[in-house]
Amino acid sequence: MRLDQMPYHSAPTLAVLPFRQFHIGWSWHLRALKLFPYSHLAWKRYFFDNGNGHARAAVFTTYAEAMTAADDFNQGIHDRIRQALDDPQLQTSTILKVEKTLTSGRRIRDEEELMEREAVKRNANLPRPANHSLELAKGIERLREPLSELLKVAPYVQLAAFPEFKACLHRTGDMKWEYLGALNTKLSQACFRESIARGYGYSGFDHWGKTKALIREQLLPRANKLLQLASVRQLLAEARSRGQSVLVIGGFVFWYEEDGVPQWVVKSTGGESSGGEGTTLWNEGTILSKNHGRIVVLPYVKENGEQVQGHTKNSAHDGKALPRHPDQYVTLPFEILDGDLMIGLFGELHYE
Repeated sequence: MRLDQMPYHSAPTLAVLPFRQFHIGWSWHLRALKLFPYSHLAWKRYFFDNGNGHARAAVFTTYAEAMTAADDFNQGIHDRIRQALDDPQLQTSTILKVEKTLTSGRRIRDEEELMEREAVKRNANLPRPANHSLELAKGIERLREPLSELLKVAPYVQLAAFPEFKACLHRTGDMKWEYLGALNTKLSQACFRESIARGYGYSGFDHWGKTKALIREQLLPRANKLLQLASVRQLLAEARSRGQSVLVIGGFVFWYEEDGVPQWVVKSTGGESSGGEGTTLWNEGTILSKNHGRIVVLPYVKENGEQVQGHTKNSAHDGKALPRHPDQYVTLPFEILDGDLMIGLFGELHYE
């Protein structure tokens, strides 16, 4: 199909970002952040001219390749917004919203990478099955070697995808594996999530948002150990000297608690809304804490443009969070640091 005939082609593309695409295996596709009437932004499929006027999708094997292409394209964000909008005030607000939308999208990927690295690390002592000990039916014998290589890295998984063979296997016994089905979008997605979820005792078929919330809770004690690192203490001391009390890194929040004994504590971030994980963060918003909840919901912007203030809460099964006295309510700004920092910090600690 010609590029000018593609859906939403007339809507200006302000920025692009890689999204994981599931079908037979998974790859990275660029998606376009489109500008619609009333300054509404939405992610749509991104296509470019193949040189003959026809549409071509931007598909990459690795996230790094896709992110390089996205960074190159996104250097022109400000110029595109100025071309699309005449009102200077609207230009400024749209630039802010686009940048925060990109931050939100990158944060999801950074957090999943952190969770996968930690899943492998916390299962490092599990025995790796020998190649010859795997029990495979004759029809899937050719998958013995790639399955063995996968289990050397993640011996805990119960699902395994092999895109080159368009096949998905599942574990039915300690060493026994059987053919589950031909790879499709659902199975590819479950197999990817399996490498993360199963490392914490969950399934790749479980609800992904709920699973990641449970994983954050498991990682919270691990994150608390970061407070013992001299490098982290220095980072937090510098933040306090700038008047900061809340730092967001990946899926965790370093929170300076002044109610009682002043000290830094670690909380986890919660989903911003029921609208999905791609919700736009409202970075100029604040967090109003009326309780001592373990979860921090960051300020977010609803699809209708409504700006919602951040807050603290407990998870559903924790019971009601201990309330603060109204005189001790705190309204705090927050700062988001690079999610890769948390991955680096976790790498400095050996999981016990």
